[in-house]
Amino acid sequence: MIDIKWIRTNPELVKENIKKKFQDDKLALVDEVAELDRKYRETKTACDGLRNKRKTVSKTIGGLMAQGKKEEAEAVKAEVADLGNQLSEMEALETELEGKIREIMLVIPNFIDESVPIGKDDSENVEVERFGEPFVPDFPVPYHVDIMEKLGGIDIDSARKTSGNGFYYLCGDIARLHSSILSYARDFMINKGFKYYIPPFMIRSNVVTGVMSFAEMEGMMYKIEGEDLYLIGTSEHSMIGKFIDTIIPEEKLPQCLTSYSPCFRKEVGAHGIEERGVYRIHQFEKQEMIVVCKPEESMDWFKKMYENTVEFFRTLDIPVRTLECCSGDLADLKVKSIDVEAWSPRQKKYFEVGSCSNLGDAQARRLGIRVKAEDGSKYFAHTLNNTVVAPPRMLIAFLENNLNEDGSIRIPEALQKYMFTDKIDVE
Repeated sequence: MIDIKWIRTNPELVKENIKKKFQDDKLALVDEVAELDRKYRETKTACDGLRNKRKTVSKTIGGLMAQGKKEEAEAVKAEVADLGNQLSEMEALETELEGKIREIMLVIPNFIDESVPIGKDDSENVEVERFGEPFVPDFPVPYHVDIMEKLGGIDIDSARKTSGNGFYYLCGDIARLHSSILSYARDFMINKGFKYYIPPFMIRSNVVTGVMSFAEMEGMMYKIEGEDLYLIGTSEHSMIGKFIDTIIPEEKLPQCLTSYSPCFRKEVGAHGIEERGVYRIHQFEKQEMIVVCKPEESMDWFKKMYENTVEFFRTLDIPVRTLECCSGDLADLKVKSIDVEAWSPRQKKYFEVGSCSNLGDAQARRLGIRVKAEDGSKYFAHTLNNTVVAPPRMLIAFLENNLNEDGSIRIPEALQKYMFTDKIDVE
């Protein structure tokens, strides 16, 4: 959510940002909220005037009564009551206008960074850099489910019976590999100076609307029937929500957190061949990193965060590249975003395994996350989030890039102390 001062002082800049995101249907909202804001401020001024007048007039009642002017005092009481009625009506209008303004402001997109490439959708995202040499072995690389099944590590048919499409059982060495990767990711981030958390896996609606747009919420979140609770789609949701309505002393910044959680997603509109496996699923686990910092430091942290993910994948011998999201592919709250994509030898292309996002002060404004400077002034913090690793999707890249010709899986040195072996053999 942007500062409404931009609507008041430079609405054309707000409209230009909307155009860069190819959301022309939202252009009219700028004028609409500007008019509502004008009425709101007029109403607020009128309310303040009525309060002052009622207070001033009320003070005369005691004097009139003391002078024995009962009739005049009763008339003043009637005037005070009338002022109270007027004030109640105006306060109701003030509240109504404030609610309408917030509702619209929540759907006006955040300002994108000037460095973001302009494009309509993800087909116009821009490759930034590659790390590691993409390699295709001289033997066929099977589909990832076939690799797992040969290792006795996955059962999708049983999960389909118990839970439906988009679920799976991991078992044996593949389940161990899954857990080992998460444990390694935890320790990797702790060694980077991030504090480890296991957060709540459900959050209230005010936190949901604080951390994401309505469009994202509708396409992702599962609601708990009969309760004001949603299953989290990523631990970022509850980790950012942790700071709701807080004032953080400036000397306590940055807050660098890494969190483990299961994630639950509707995956509305998901389609394609990779759905047959574990690429798009309703339930998975993830290690996340979150930073809350001063505005002037957020871009530096943005770079450090996605570099952490690149380094993590390279320690597991997986080639990756970074891809900058263009303006049309940025979610409404995001200022800038870079995806980390892993190499798939089977598909001979890269695919997304993580995303790093700088949200500026958008989430902080929605959730009331402020910083208290040394001089006593307060300002909104900047928030960032990034995927460290999200198996089982990451398992696709791991298995394909560490596959031996006989179907066994090589375990890179960084992971061997978690797996207690250097290889997973075929059953």
